[in-house]
Amino acid sequence: MSGKYFIGVDVGTGSARAGVFDDTGRCLGIGKKDILIFQDGGHFVEQSAEDIWASVCFAINTAVGESKVGKSEITGIGFDATCSLVVVTADGDPLPVGASGDPDRNIIVWMDHRATDQTKRINATKHDVLRHVGGQISPEMETPKLLWLKENKPDIYGSAGHFFDLTDYLTWRATGDTARSICTVTCKWTYLAHEKRWDSLFFRQIGLSDLADDDFKRIGQNIVEPGTALGSGLTDKAAQDFGLRAGTPVAAGLIDAHAGGIGTVGASGDDGTAETRMAYVFGTSACTMSSTEEPAFVPGVWGPYYSAMVPGLWLNEGGQSAAGAAIAHLLAFHPASSEASQLATSAEQSLPDWLVAQTTRAFPSDSEAIDLAGRIIVVPEFIGNRSPLADPDTKAIISGLGFEHDLESLLALYVAGISGLGYGLRQIIETQRANGVRTDTIVISGGAGQSRLVRQLLADATGVAVAEPCSDEPVILGAAMLGAVSGGAFGSIRDAMTQMSSLGEILVPVCGRLADLHRERYETFIALQRAARR
Repeated sequence: MSGKYFIGVDVGTGSARAGVFDDTGRCLGIGKKDILIFQDGGHFVEQSAEDIWASVCFAINTAVGESKVGKSEITGIGFDATCSLVVVTADGDPLPVGASGDPDRNIIVWMDHRATDQTKRINATKHDVLRHVGGQISPEMETPKLLWLKENKPDIYGSAGHFFDLTDYLTWRATGDTARSICTVTCKWTYLAHEKRWDSLFFRQIGLSDLADDDFKRIGQNIVEPGTALGSGLTDKAAQDFGLRAGTPVAAGLIDAHAGGIGTVGASGDDGTAETRMAYVFGTSACTMSSTEEPAFVPGVWGPYYSAMVPGLWLNEGGQSAAGAAIAHLLAFHPASSEASQLATSAEQSLPDWLVAQTTRAFPSDSEAIDLAGRIIVVPEFIGNRSPLADPDTKAIISGLGFEHDLESLLALYVAGISGLGYGLRQIIETQRANGVRTDTIVISGGAGQSRLVRQLLADATGVAVAEPCSDEPVILGAAMLGAVSGGAFGSIRDAMTQMSSLGEILVPVCGRLADLHRERYETFIALQRAARR
């Protein structure tokens, strides 16, 4: 053991998780706590910064306790989080962002689509800034949410001293440093990292001139690269909350999906590089991360963003607004879902894990499981198409259903749903390839990616090899790499990536009859998608 250990903290949609890692990327302890989420109707989704902070504290204390590492041996902390908007006063008091009037509900969650109208008006400007978000900004980004808040809650908007991306809120609360990460403000706030500036004319044109008039004080004046050590490290209060030493270095953070990218695409294990591997972060939603030496403008794919994930490289960020959430929603429709859930509980498995076990038991190879789907084609776009169509109004399609309502038909629907996500991923890859972004390997992270069946179905559906990282926690590991850089254990994020991560099994796409079947299913997927939009 080196005597140097690092903490990674990942705040996802449903939980806060922390891990303690050594400088080889080995995980020594994990802590987790669920976080609250408030959903009012289909479009309003909120969270509490106080609740999230409490969950982070619990997760860190649990992870350190499990690791048996002394607090003096923790030499760096890194954070990642969802790209959710946190609203607080200048003193850090929470402000309510919705109809409840509850100040504890002071976060507009990334998946909240209340700002759809504001998004359409911003996109109608066709401002040059939008070239760096695939030509269309998304209601999941922060600028439309800010405009919604100004128009619908002007008193709250006016009282706010800070508007933070959740990652930047966590690092501010830990250190007192208001610096923002290039990752957050470039990917979600329209900061032009390659020019090191905000575009004042854009903010004035869309109705947020007050932010420009105040020299962007409330959204970020000091923009730094991920991994940069912030302030003087942990404040006394944060150190007490975390059970750590005051002054412990804290790194500028990343959005959660980007931490998954850092934790995977630079891994040792084959001839691939960060420029040829796509990170696929498969969680509640799914994100794709592709890096290039030169900027590539891809319609419907966010970016190119300079240094937003790997310093010095341009990032193209695609994704699916619903992935794991889409599969869960899809299964809930089926008459046999209740029976399957009971059987899964009896087997002490989650429903997806039980479905995987039943499917793999029925077929000699994972690739052959696609035969179970039969004529069922799923376009799982329940809350829109993030990429490459950039259309928040698309809806899901399920084609080929009959009267079947037994467990086998539930398995068929599950396989068709996973394959549908794969065809959506293939659509992103092909669109990027046509615009100069090369992908020879998909490196998957997230809970669903731990299933070999899921990885093989995605490889077959996309026609691209799918690799798993050796780490069971690549997203938290990516955050820990930031902590390692901030504490001086590595000179750069690229150094940390190659030394702390490695690839495991690489699954290649199927050939022959099944490859032809996937091509035909993909063509039908595209036809259904086009027909529904038309």
